[in-house]
Amino acid sequence: MLHAALPSPTAPSVSGATSVAGQLLIATPALSGPPFERAVIMVAQHDRNGALGIVINHPLGERPIAGLLQAAGADSSGVKGNVQLYLGGPVDPQAGFVLHSAEYHGDNSLDIDGRVALSNGVQTLRDIGLGKGPRQSLVAFGYAGWAPMQLDNELRQGVWNIIPEDPALVFEDDRAKVWNDAMARYKPN
Repeated sequence: MLHAALPSPTAPSVSGATSVAGQLLIATPALSGPPFERAVIMVAQHDRNGALGIVINHPLGERPIAGLLQAAGADSSGVKGNVQLYLGGPVDPQAGFVLHSAEYHGDNSLDIDGRVALSNGVQTLRDIGLGKGPRQSLVAFGYAGWAPMQLDNELRQGVWNIIPEDPALVFEDDRAKVWNDAMARYKPN
């Protein structure tokens, strides 16, 4: 729990013609049913090895930060507050990730686009509970993952729309409205 391998920040060249890392994927109505119906995914990495993203609009409920740290076997002394948890995707639902504003740089942080970063360590969660973490964050369990060329094929099939990442949509928007708000920003080519 809360320990997962993040992709390498120096991964090889992109898988297809264009990487969508640092952008948001919006599930089209063609993706009905779990786990991706009405999902909006922040793509953290997309290269020739595949892709990894975090679903930002499937909340699971609120939990005490101290309890999450204790469950991970980490020090929870002095930690206060609760965090909203999200189902980040169907792959490895026990793996925890923190999607956060990029001004915070932990030991295990992957800068996605200069505005949003992804961390996997309990230290980020602990820092949030101590009031010295990132300004904005989203804690997720599991992730959306694609094998080499899988996401490229899904994009060609039109099952995902793509929009530029916007921290307000990622962190601030009402979670019940994220999909609708993201679709309203989508401009077909």
